[in-house]
Amino acid sequence: MNINIQVRNTDFVLHPSGATYWPEREILLIADVHLGKVSHFRKHGSAVPIEAIDNNFRKMDQLLKEFDPEHIVFLGDLFHSSLNIEWELFADWKTNLDQQVHLVAGNHDIISPLKYQTLGISIFSDLKIENFHLSHHPEEKENLFNICGHIHPGFKMRGSGKQVLKLRCFFMKNNQMIMPAFGEFTGNYFMKPEEEDLIFAITGKEVILVN
Repeated sequence: MNINIQVRNTDFVLHPSGATYWPEREILLIADVHLGKVSHFRKHGSAVPIEAIDNNFRKMDQLLKEFDPEHIVFLGDLFHSSLNIEWELFADWKTNLDQQVHLVAGNHDIISPLKYQTLGISIFSDLKIENFHLSHHPEEKENLFNICGHIHPGFKMRGSGKQVLKLRCFFMKNNQMIMPAFGEFTGNYFMKPEEEDLIFAITGKEVILVN
């Protein structure tokens, strides 16, 4: 189940996949897919299920069906490292899209921009849209609300019997929202929120406000 929020009088939809939809602008925001990471680790002997590759594309297809956005903005680390078989899968996926695709480049995006341009994907260091600053790394811009990725935020929910549930989350501060990593097999950095911070945890097929 999605959760609807308002930031600076603007509506956003937080999705259990880790994506965010901006209805007014018809923009789908996705951070840290890390395509190619599964193939990279499998090549070096790690026992990562190959199904994780398909899951990334399946989740993106479900988002396109649900929201039918005009634009897809990847907030960095779309591809994990150098080219491998997953680039061809991504290229095939992109050629079947009607949406305009944009990449805010992250620290892992080392593939030549020419490869993206061939697919009709525009690349930016960051984007300013209305009162919002879209970036890969968390940044502070005066009078702008920052939506970013990079951190892979997670949260530990603790039960009364000392149980600990580790979840991905949207981490929101007064002037910033850090989106969870979208990709399979990406890991989390567990956040320690201050009193005024908000945690929107992803629990299975739901997004819930937990503090």
